[in-house]
Amino acid sequence: PADTPDTAQARARSAPAPVTDVAKLCVCDLLVAQCDVNCCCDPDCSADDFSLFTTCSVPVVTGDSQLCRQKAAVYSLDVEANPPERIFKLIDQVNPSIFCIHATNYKQALYLKSPEIPTPENFDRLLDEFGGATFSAEPDSWNLDTDAQNPPDANETYRYEYGVPVQTEDAFLRLPSPVVSSWCSDANPAGFLVNQATKCIRSVSVEKCDSIQALSMLFYINSSILAVPKSSQMVNITVQSIVVQSLNGMRTLLNSSDVLRLPMVLDGLCINAVLGVNYHITHTDTGEIIEAAAAFVLGPISKEALSIEQSFEISFTQENTQPVPLSGNPGYVVGLPVRAGFRPQAYPFPAGFLFAALALSSNKHGQLTILQSTSTQDCLAAQGARAPVLFGYNMISGCKLRITAATKCQPLAQTLLDVLKGQSFPEYVASFGNSQAQDVLDWVPITQLHISEQMISNTLQSSCQIPVSLGIEVKWTKYGSLVNPQARIVNVTATITTTTLKQLPSGRERIIPITSSVVFTDISSPAEPSYKAWPTINIKLPFDFFYPFV
Repeated sequence: PADTPDTAQARARSAPAPVTDVAKLCVCDLLVAQCDVNCCCDPDCSADDFSLFTTCSVPVVTGDSQLCRQKAAVYSLDVEANPPERIFKLIDQVNPSIFCIHATNYKQALYLKSPEIPTPENFDRLLDEFGGATFSAEPDSWNLDTDAQNPPDANETYRYEYGVPVQTEDAFLRLPSPVVSSWCSDANPAGFLVNQATKCIRSVSVEKCDSIQALSMLFYINSSILAVPKSSQMVNITVQSIVVQSLNGMRTLLNSSDVLRLPMVLDGLCINAVLGVNYHITHTDTGEIIEAAAAFVLGPISKEALSIEQSFEISFTQENTQPVPLSGNPGYVVGLPVRAGFRPQAYPFPAGFLFAALALSSNKHGQLTILQSTSTQDCLAAQGARAPVLFGYNMISGCKLRITAATKCQPLAQTLLDVLKGQSFPEYVASFGNSQAQDVLDWVPITQLHISEQMISNTLQSSCQIPVSLGIEVKWTKYGSLVNPQARIVNVTATITTTTLKQLPSGRERIIPITSSVVFTDISSPAEPSYKAWPTINIKLPFDFFYPFV
């Protein structure tokens, strides 16, 4: 008879059948037909052998440690008995971890199933089945419709989360991309907050270009986006701009983007074909999409062309914020600039003030910078020339300072400080490549130190301190999963080194090197297994100990 909802739930909650009988499992039984010393589970040992044991080398034997509840064989010695006896107990053991397996409703996972090898005969079928953005690893027999049995609360609110496909009224927002080869597949969904840029090849026919959906602007804007998942509120995709590209590659921005330009055949050419689409999504801090726009690049296709290359891009911006280039998502990417900013003077009162990006013309995106070397190597001429600090790249630059008897020390010290630190040295560095300005805890303060060197000259009369070097040390660590660790900055130290400069006699001059450097230090601690505190036993396991897993 068919399962009722109650029986289906009871079947789903039933404990999985044990794969191994722990009462018959003995991992310390190494000798064939002989008793292993202190192996309390060895069936070859007799009561006389147990009376000579001093301890049980394996006191507890369990099966799958990931199960929430399982049988455990416990072995011990009763040393007060005469002679000593072995004590065996079979108990129910409860896994204290909140992440444990309660029931196995995927029976095929208990067996090793050889994957189907692609062949010319089954390739198209496998591509249709597994070539999409998502696919089911279980046939239709696994059909526990929990949504139907437990309908969601009518008052439950939804929101987009990172990586969730952006839903439309018919399916999801498509961002064509290459799958198996370089050919375009329209089954790639755009993930929320996942900035992407793809290029792929599209097969075309000029005679039929007006009937190829992927060449029409309507294909990319005719489906409205759901403001939040599973809602009835729609956000229409507007046309932000249209750029027309000629056959020789010249591009022209149209003044009006209100009129749709559909592909059509004219003089042996397919004109107004979509060559590129750039989506821009605006969202709130609560994960709701409030605006969507698309910028198109249209162009002609000659009748000799059998295929064209299309480019697609999507970016996300939170409302009331200025879009700034990210240096990773979330962790830093090697070679991208280290993001920096400073604290408004009103912070922390009132609360909620944002970290402001550096607003200098040479550093409009708020990047940590150092002195940029010039061909002349003149420090006074190099003032204002900055180079961004790239994550993971150790850098060094410098210049030369010529000092004469007429040089005034105090103005020179301030000038050199501006050369080394720039016009407005940042106070904070973003710990992640995608740290938002309003997330105060995602910003690391820069610790500034000052070190004084010995005097350059000890024969002159008056002296003052001038900065001669700036050393920045960036300490970072691997954060998150060991499978895909993310680079996170945890500490930044900027050290200014000064030296004492005395007034030179008339007619004499001196050249002082001024240097700036950046060093990145990985302070990640090596990964340690969670069973570090367990005792180490040098034994040989049975060949099927891990069955059915390899």
